[in-house]
Amino acid sequence: MTEQEKAEELINRYLKILAGGMYDVREEAKKCAIICVDECIKEHCHESEHKDPLAQDRWIEYWQEVKEEIKNL
Repeated sequence: MTEQEKAEELINRYLKILAGGMYDVREEAKKCAIICVDECIKEHCHESEHKDPLAQDRWIEYWQEVKEEIKNL
C-alpha cells in the first residue's frame, strides 16, 4: 500500500466514525485513538516478522495495554 493509499484509508476510517454524529466527542476521539493503536500494532508486526520475537511480544503487549487504558477513560 502506498503512503497516499494509507493516508486515504485512515482518513476514511475516521470519517466513518465522525459521520455518525458528534454526540460525545470524547467517545469519538477514543474510537480514533483505538484505530491508531491498532495501526501501530499491525505495522510493527509486519515490519518485525523476522526480528526478536520477545521484543515484538513486549511491543504488542504495551500497545494492547494502551488500548485498554483508552477504553477505560
